[in-house]
Amino acid sequence: MGSKSSTSNKVVGLTASTGFQVGVRRTLPISPELAWAYLTSAEGLKMWIGSVSPLSFHVGETFQSTEGISGQFRVVKPYQQLRLRWEKREWGEPSTLQIRLLSNHPDKTTISFHQERLDSPFTREQMKLHWEGVLAAIREHITHR
Repeated sequence: MGSKSSTSNKVVGLTASTGFQVGVRRTLPISPELAWAYLTSAEGLKMWIGSVSPLSFHVGETFQSTEGISGQFRVVKPYQQLRLRWEKREWGEPSTLQIRLLSNHPDKTTISFHQERLDSPFTREQMKLHWEGVLAAIREHITHR
């Protein structure tokens, strides 16, 4: 008999290979260079990692914020992409976080947060709200500079 699974029973955000995942994106009226500069600044880092010592953004670099978020950079492509291990203190396993800056216009950039290897629908929803809040705060900062 053909198919092993029914699409009507699919759990939102669940993948076979990477657990639960979530993606949130927003297009902002700034260049990829300005978006990158803000995301990697102390003020920007505070939004998506927390308070950390200055980072150099190289592959293999680890971090631990005072808020309990730890991780390690796996891919660093300036003005384009960060891929890293990202974990809250209370989690049993780290997630994979990818931040992409997508642009085909010098004054417009889509900032995308995509997180996978989340352990449950609850964590997925929690992180969806978190990343939506981060993007709203970035938009607020950009429009009031």
